Amino acid sequence: MKMLLLVSLLLCLPALALAQGRTRGGRKASAPAKQPRKIFPYNYTIDDLPNGLRLVTVPTDYPNLVALYIVVSTGSRNEIEAGKSGYAHLFEHLMFRGSQNYSPEQRDAILKKAGASSNAYTTDDRTVFHEIFSKEDLDAVLKLEADRFQHLQYPEANYKTETRAVLGEYNKNSADPTEKLFEVLRETAFKTHTYAHTTMGYIRDIEDMPNQYQYSLEFYKRYYRPEYTTITIVGDVTRARALALVKQYFGDWQRGSYVPNIPQEPAQDAPREAHVDWANPTLPYVVVAFRAPAYSDENKDKIALDLLSSIAFGENSDLYQRLVIKEQKVDSLNAGAEDHKDQELFAAFARVKDEKDMAYVEQQILDTFKRYTTELVSQQDLDNTRSRFRYGFAQGMNSSEAIAGTLASYIALRRTPETLNKVFALADTVTPADIRDAARRYFTDNNRTIVTLTHKAGDTTAQKEGER
Repeated sequence: MKMLLLVSLLLCLPALALAQGRTRGGRKASAPAKQPRKIFPYNYTIDDLPNGLRLVTVPTDYPNLVALYIVVSTGSRNEIEAGKSGYAHLFEHLMFRGSQNYSPEQRDAILKKAGASSNAYTTDDRTVFHEIFSKEDLDAVLKLEADRFQHLQYPEANYKTETRAVLGEYNKNSADPTEKLFEVLRETAFKTHTYAHTTMGYIRDIEDMPNQYQYSLEFYKRYYRPEYTTITIVGDVTRARALALVKQYFGDWQRGSYVPNIPQEPAQDAPREAHVDWANPTLPYVVVAFRAPAYSDENKDKIALDLLSSIAFGENSDLYQRLVIKEQKVDSLNAGAEDHKDQELFAAFARVKDEKDMAYVEQQILDTFKRYTTELVSQQDLDNTRSRFRYGFAQGMNSSEAIAGTLASYIALRRTPETLNKVFALADTVTPADIRDAARRYFTDNNRTIVTLTHKAGDTTAQKEGER
């Protein structure tokens, strides 16, 4: 609620300025320069330690609690060696297996005493470790974190146990046809860039992980370094206290020297297609994807396509109303492109109720992509979409934990909360022509990949071959 009131106030500021811009005699005073609306209204500080570690401190008025998000700018994108996919995700697990001064049991006891919740996640571009706890425990938690980030220790037996847990996670996920659909989509669309494999990695690499203990130590040595890490502390905290503790516990952390050579994907020169035969009963799927731009807070193309995703494929779109509501040929339709460091995919996913309608649904999706390469969206639709994006985003930052969680993905991309204000300010400048021009640049035949999935009873060969 506090966040909503603050955003409402920010939206009202231009009107208030005009109302106050009159002299007593009724003459209109010079209007001040219009300030951009900030989507991230909190005062924050950035401190860079000599070793390359960055601290972002965001004091809030939510009392007593502190959210700590440690963002490592390393994900599956960094897995550049053949046969070594999945290690960023593996380290999400290994980081809980003990360090020089704390066993896993000791770590759990300290966090339990503090009443802290602790977890982690991995994506293509980042690995994030996070806790929320009482402000009195900031010292103890930072000391605990500093030990595992600088002095992680796991015996080979524990390493092998964790690799088996990762294999179990992969096998569990592989029962979901959408996981396989996404895996094949990435492999088909990318031939050089590491985005070709998912965050989980290839099954053949996961099965070989128990034999790669020494390589795991090398991976940790490369990437768990201060220059790849940003500590974000949000909540009932002061900059002075946060900085003093981070310097105390992380100041001696040694900078590394490893810089990965991420292979760049060449331009696609023809449309691509793939099909998955799924052994178990499932509704069929169609995904139509186009190569899309990387995240940017300076170039309009990515944010223009983000706005288009709602207009063209959202619940109020013509396509959704036709396929899902009126004709009821599709029971799930969504589209968009995530924010990534490098060029990603703008993909439209549809789950079709009857296999005989797949070609029709695919064509309807293709026609929608083509439509917006020539047709201008209405100014009203654009304004309404922008407003919903802004309101929904602001509404989601309703606690210190939510603020820190929201910041984490942008911290991984640009290491500063200011990129949020920049990208939303950029969104305010997008015109219908900008959207059409971006669609025209990216929604081309040579940029397209289509993957379908259907149930094929009694034949698991194609599925198993795809997994290998």
